[in-house]
Order: sequence, then C-alpha cells, then structure tokens
Amino acid sequence: MIDYHSGSARFVTRTEGRTTWHSFSFGAHYDPGNVGFARLVAHNDELLPPGTGYDDHPHTDLEIVTWVLSGALRHTSSVGSAVIGPGQVQRLSAGSGVVHSEVADGRETTQFLQAWVRPDEPGLVPGYVSAEVAHTDGWTCVADGDGQGVVPISARGASLNVAELGIGQRLSLPEAPKLHVFVAHGRVRLGERTLAAADVARMLDEGGREVVAEEEDTQLVAWAFAAATGSAPLG
Repeated sequence: MIDYHSGSARFVTRTEGRTTWHSFSFGAHYDPGNVGFARLVAHNDELLPPGTGYDDHPHTDLEIVTWVLSGALRHTSSVGSAVIGPGQVQRLSAGSGVVHSEVADGRETTQFLQAWVRPDEPGLVPGYVSAEVAHTDGWTCVADGDGQGVVPISARGASLNVAELGIGQRLSLPEAPKLHVFVAHGRVRLGERTLAAADVARMLDEGGREVVAEEEDTQLVAWAFAAATGSAPLG
C-alpha cells in the first residue's frame, strides 16, 4: 500500500516570522486520522529567517533528529551545543527531560527537517550528538537505532536514510516494511506517480520499489521502520 501526501496539503504554522509545515497532527493542528507513522510522531519542515527560531523549551522521551537543507541552525542545550548546516545531522535524545533552543544562525534563511521518534523506553539519560555526513552512492544511513548510521538513536528498527540523485538516475527504495519517503528537493517518479518537492509517500510492504529522478537533481529523505516498531500516537 502507498499513501501519497501532497506537500501543499500539510498543516502550516506561521508565527514570529517563521513558517512550519507539519506532516502530522501537531499542536493546534489535529486530524485523528493523521497522528503519526510507525514510531514517527512529527516530521516538520521549518523555514526560519535569520535570527528567528525557538527559545528555550522542554522535551521528554523523544529522539529528535534534525537535517538541515539550507542555511545554518544553532542548537543550544545543557547536553550539547553546535551550529549545523547542510551535510550535517544532529540528534537530541530528550529522555527524562531536556531544555534546548534552536535559532537560524548567520545571514541566510535556514530550512531544516526535524523528526520526532518514540524511543525504545521512557526515562533515558538525555544526550546530544552532531556529525558530518559523507554521502555515498545510493542511500546513506544518517541515523539508526541498530548501530548502522552516522549517529545512533534509541529506537531499534528505525533509520533515517538520505539519497542524492542526478537527473535520470534510478534508485531502489530501502527494503523495509514501513517507509516514509520525503522529497527534500527535485522530482522523482514512483510507478506512475510523480512526486515534487515536499511530497511524501508513506509505504507499507513496498520496500525495494524503484524511483527515477526527473528534470532536476533530487534529494530524498526516507525514514524506514521494521514491522515490529508498530504505530505511536503523538503525545
């Protein structure tokens, strides 16, 4: 089964200069039929003008993974701080409780994707890590709960994978029972369907299907989940 979602149909929050597109129910935006996918309970696409962002705020019991598409993002917390840009990933394990801030750094508008994933268990020790990502041909495992990614997450059977495709390049999707495939930029054809930037395909038992980049260079961001990860509502 493939469930297609248009990027233009996402919930949108606009406040204090920033814009956030939400793939799932979030805050004041609620749809009982769209509260998450497998362990993924938030998949936010953030656009922050220079100097804007989020002042100190708390989180608990989430693995928060951030992937910057353009600009630079300054993260500050008691468990680690850094400025990250394209080609870098960060993971904040909120665990038993952490307070952090996120602000667009420098003079450019910053765009980033942020995913919230339910951990294996509550009350873990909070932690932070950021790292450079060296892209490989095909998929690069950026974050993973089984020790295969650039940064670890405390969610077994869950992984974030990124691929860069040139025009006309073909690529098989990860072999996983559950896939959340997001087009960060560019266009791809999946079967008879074309997905443009910000479009999503949520897939059950469709791993291994082939996609083809159309008309322009493309970046795909795919969360893969093992069958045992189940479904988790947004809390």
